Amino acid sequence: MADLLRKIKERARAAQKTIVLCEGEDRRVVEAAAQVTKEGLAKIVLIGNKAECEKVAPGVDLTGVTLIDPDTSEKTAEYAKLLYELRKAKGMTEEEAFRQAHDRTMFGALMLKNGDVDGYVSGACHSTANTLRPGLQVIKTAKGVSSVSSFNLMICPPQGNQYCPAAEEIAEIAMSSAETAREIAELDPAVAMLSFSSHGSGNDKKYQDTVTKMQQAVTIVKEREPGLKADGELQFDAAIVPKVAAVKAPGSSVAGHANVFIFPDINAGNIGYKIAERLGGFMAFGPICQGFAKPLNDLSRGCCTEDIVATVAITALQAK
Repeated sequence: MADLLRKIKERARAAQKTIVLCEGEDRRVVEAAAQVTKEGLAKIVLIGNKAECEKVAPGVDLTGVTLIDPDTSEKTAEYAKLLYELRKAKGMTEEEAFRQAHDRTMFGALMLKNGDVDGYVSGACHSTANTLRPGLQVIKTAKGVSSVSSFNLMICPPQGNQYCPAAEEIAEIAMSSAETAREIAELDPAVAMLSFSSHGSGNDKKYQDTVTKMQQAVTIVKEREPGLKADGELQFDAAIVPKVAAVKAPGSSVAGHANVFIFPDINAGNIGYKIAERLGGFMAFGPICQGFAKPLNDLSRGCCTEDIVATVAITALQAK
């Protein structure tokens, strides 16, 4: 896994997609735009203006980066009309559409909807809600997908290895994650549906719904994608340690060597990846969104410049 990021960058470089970064007011984003361009990973459209970029990131060379300011762009009126057509059934007025088209995250989403860019990355200085709302309103979900989900790509260090979705949604998340594992990490996915229990070992009725939910999700996945290796419910140790798997889940096609981990809810997932990142030394890229009709990704507000660069490369690989 140590060279996974290098391979992702190589594939992004070959793809040569155009990605919009929506936050030209943020130093890390400006630096990432310059770095992506220098490395040739993608063509970058940065939403902002030259004066603010020079103020937040003095000395950064933006040669090759396309700067667009919604307040002065000739495209803003066109995007406002597009937004109005998309949202008028929800009660949006032309005046409101024109106002919202000046918002940078919405402007970026409209660029993506209009086909002017191949992917969208935001969230370095905006909340997840502000970043994803334009996606849900404008880009919408992919055909056959009802739920947008996200994953974190975890790259291990050299020294070692509120929303509570229903079973149907977890199954969709599992299948989306498996497809992402194939496309981005070039893995043969082995999907583990995680829980506090392994194959029914948990008997605490207070949490039994979680066990049942993960079991039902496995059943749905196997019905819809019978060729996909998936199993659960599994405890994390049973999912990754062969000796533990032999005891807790004998005969499982996934236990002991899982490489795609589906958590029962956002609380468990968020806690788990941050422990791996902060105590285990893993590189954590994400959250990378799945389920949108076009690539649209949310950054963590704690991200660094390299995180943004990696997310741009991943977004380029998501673009068809």
